[in-house]
Amino acid sequence: MLSTDGDILKEAEAWCRQGRGVALATVVETWGSAPRPVGSHLVIDHEGNFLGSVSGGCVEGDVLAEAAEAIADGKPRMLEFGVADETAWRAGLSCGGRIKVYVERLD
Repeated sequence: MLSTDGDILKEAEAWCRQGRGVALATVVETWGSAPRPVGSHLVIDHEGNFLGSVSGGCVEGDVLAEAAEAIADGKPRMLEFGVADETAWRAGLSCGGRIKVYVERLD
């Protein structure tokens, strides 16, 4: 069962309190048939552990990689995926929609 967004945010807070490097990815915009709604979260720690989803699994691999970079350099990122993007097809986002995901390190 997928955790609620509230559960994901509570886990992000707990991971930060434990001293882990943590990033939060949030769906901030969708167009068309998007796999997850605006406000959906994915929390990632510095070891690659994660909880939640921003795309139902379609682009999580790319988001996890960007989150690791955000943890390392502290710079937020705005990612966009859709059927017109070759990376989205490779990652499996073929639902016909587009999503925009904001990734930030939590301190």
